[in-house]
Amino acid sequence: MNDVQDKIERFENMAMADPTNDMAHFSLGSAYLDAKRFAEAAKSFEACIALNSEMTRAMELGGSALMQLGNKEEANAMLIKGYEQAASRGEMRVKDGIAAVLKGAGLDVPKVEAVATSQPGKALEGPPLPGVTGQWIFENVDALQWDAWIGQGTKVINELRLDFSKGEDQKVYEGYMAEFLAIPNEILEQDVKATDNE
Repeated sequence: MNDVQDKIERFENMAMADPTNDMAHFSLGSAYLDAKRFAEAAKSFEACIALNSEMTRAMELGGSALMQLGNKEEANAMLIKGYEQAASRGEMRVKDGIAAVLKGAGLDVPKVEAVATSQPGKALEGPPLPGVTGQWIFENVDALQWDAWIGQGTKVINELRLDFSKGEDQKVYEGYMAEFLAIPNEILEQDVKATDNE
């Protein structure tokens, strides 16, 4: 729990230092969610969405936090908005994640026939990183999402003054990336084990 509390404090400082940093609010919301502080998580995700109306992952997690609070109507509105945007851009992981939350709450998944015919996101030309994580990103993340992460990741590097010559700073960056792109822990662990065996 200490690790989660450290994250919360760091992201609270980031969000206070630059209230216009959507990634700081997103990361703070994720940390609050990990700590089961659902009201604060929902508020942080709402702040993120107000700054970046295309952050569908924030809508997915914010809707989940609102659902935990019993705010079904508000959660439903946020989740449907995120679902429709994710479907329109071919963000299948977010779309499927939102559908699972809606179904779990006994709510209807919106019909998006008109949107479903739109172009799926442009695929990456190859794995953007080495190892299992890079392959997973290549198979599950489109070029638009990857570009969005590069923009957000730059904010993370600048805000936290990360130095990639330090292993711990690389891990911090990878943690943000995993949260933003919804990379499963087991994928990341495979690369950690492979590195440890070298």
